[in-house]
This record gives sequence, C-alpha cells and structure tokens, in this order.
Amino acid sequence: MARRLRDGGLQILSVPDPARAAVIIPSMGVPDKTCLAVVGLGYWGPNRLRALSELGDVQVSHICESDARRLQRFASRYPDARASTDLAEVLADDEVEAVVIATPVFTHHLLASRCLEAGKDVFVEKPLAASSGEARGLLELAEKRGRVLMCGHTFLYSPAVRAVKGLLDRGDLGDLHFISSSRVNLGPYRSDVSVIFDLGPHDFSILRYWLDGVPSSVSAVGRDVITEGIADVAFIDLTYPDGLLAHVELSWLAPSKLRRTVIVGSEKMLVYEDGSAEPVRLFDSGIEYSDPETYGEYQLSYRTGEIVSLRVDPKEPIVAELEDFIASVRTGSKPLSGPDVAIDVIRLVEAAEASLSDAGLNVPMSTTAASGALAGPGE
Repeated sequence: MARRLRDGGLQILSVPDPARAAVIIPSMGVPDKTCLAVVGLGYWGPNRLRALSELGDVQVSHICESDARRLQRFASRYPDARASTDLAEVLADDEVEAVVIATPVFTHHLLASRCLEAGKDVFVEKPLAASSGEARGLLELAEKRGRVLMCGHTFLYSPAVRAVKGLLDRGDLGDLHFISSSRVNLGPYRSDVSVIFDLGPHDFSILRYWLDGVPSSVSAVGRDVITEGIADVAFIDLTYPDGLLAHVELSWLAPSKLRRTVIVGSEKMLVYEDGSAEPVRLFDSGIEYSDPETYGEYQLSYRTGEIVSLRVDPKEPIVAELEDFIASVRTGSKPLSGPDVAIDVIRLVEAAEASLSDAGLNVPMSTTAASGALAGPGE
C-alpha cells in the first residue's frame, strides 16, 4: 500500500507491494495534499465536508450525492469539488486516494466494498455496517487490498473522553465499581433502526476505549412507544469479566438533551458530561468500611473531599478524527477508531438487540464473536 512519507524537501512514496513502482518526486519543501471524495450529503456528510475543507493538507476533489437538488446546493458552496450523483465517476478518478462515506447504514457495506475494490482508503460513519458479519467482510477486503478502513466513532477523539482515559489508565479512581451512562434527547427520531443501533455505538465505543475490552454479557429491555418494532427507549446492562457493571440508558423520548456518564471507583468518582462547560469533574468522595471484629465495631465513614474540574483541550473531535484518518492514509498508521473497534461495537449492538427481542435475556458476548449471526437492522 503506497504511503506518503516526508523527508525534508522530498516526497517519498513507500511501496511495500512490489507490483507498484517506488518513485521520488521533488516537492520543493511544500507538502502535497491528500485527495478525497465525500459520498453522502445528508445528516453527517456536510459536517465531514466542512471539517475536511478546513484541513490544510487535504483537497476534497469530489462530492457525491444521489439527491441532485441537495448535491447542487453543496456544489455551489464548494465549487472546487467535482459534483456527481454517480459513485462510479468518483472511483474512476485515479487521483482520489480516499473516500469518506456518510450515507444510511444499510448502504455502508456495498459502498465501502466498491471503494475498497477500487483501491481507495475508506472512512465510514458509524456503525461500520449493518451487522458484524458485514463488518468482518469489509475488514477482510481492506486487508486483502492493503487499504485503510476506519469507522467514525467520533467520541473517541473527544478531548474529554481522552482525559478520562488518562485517569483510568493511571488508576486515579482505584478499582472500578460501576459505570452509569445516559444518552437521551427528544429525537431525532429514526424509522430505519432502533435507538440501540442509533445511539448505542457512542457509549459502546467509549466504554471499549476506556476499559480496553468488551463485556462478557449483555442484557437489555426497552419499548417501541412511537413506531411498532422500532425501540425508542432502551436500558442496557453490561457485565465485565472482573465483575464491573455498566448501565446505559438510551432514549429519543426525553424532555431535554443529556449525555452524562458517572464512574464510581474505590478511591474517587468521576462525572463526564459532554457539552458542559466543565465536561470532566473528579470527586474525591466515597465510603470507607472498617471490617469489624465484633458486631459493635461495625463502622462506615463517608468521605467528601475536593471536586476538581479537569482542564480539557477545546479541539473539535470531528477534526481530530479526520486528521487521524488522513495520517493513516499517508503513512499506513493504525487509526484509533479502526475496524477492530467497529466490529466490537456492532457485536455489542447485536447482543443488546437480541436481548431486547427476548425479554431481557442475558446474552453472552461469545455468541456474537462465534458467528456474527445476530444481525442488526438493515441486513
């Protein structure tokens, strides 16, 4: 897979594949731009397009959208990009190195496969595909073609989420007892997938990042209040091998927007609230228990110490995420939100959906790891 590496004033194409010729091109000390295409200009596509246009080492050469009227609106805003309703036109351009896909979930597998087959590196909005089986197929194809495959789990690039990861890695909270997360709002309602498939990947990807792994089992209950068969509220319990419990609340039917996670440890407690002026607060609080030798010696003491608000880098996560993708395209480095993360997230979604459909049955994660048979919506 050809990768652009820089050495002073030279642009060096590193070519592990012997079928491709290595060349050295004078660059006059000016870095070249990575040429990308954005496919899909609905909900997230415009955000990706805006962020990419702000990166100095990127050129968005093509925009692609099936809705001609919508395409024309963005073509007038980004006149330097060639506008097309046909993905084949984009893939036929050899200058296009990578494609950013921001289309409905059920199209991800087909579109990403076409891009990988055409020799393009691919970024796909979350979730990577409609099932873990489809996601594994994309990973196998990317490895076969020697291309980068990345999924847009944007919260992994949130400075606040990264700050929490640092605290956990250092053991500042002590032994973790439980985690409780709420991700609720009044809409936006979706008719193609459940609230688990829509919002769950955010929390599942964050938990996987923080805890360096997936739970051993998942159980979920919920309701389809608005549309029959489409769960719009869900309560999900995750049990980890070491006994840690995590509870995730998801809803499109809440009076106000809330994205809040509480982590309780033996030494300290933490509140992470996305969108807050103080997104990460660390509480030196807890309960200390003295093991009694007799009944009369039973004692509990409550500790309420300092509350520290962590300083958090204001960098926009969507920009940091795309920078990671561009770095992977240029150098072959492994992105933080790689396909291994994406597959684990979809497995968690599938397990939660399976439990929800079976009245909260506890579903072992090994079930989804074995076959990927618990398909999510859209397959």
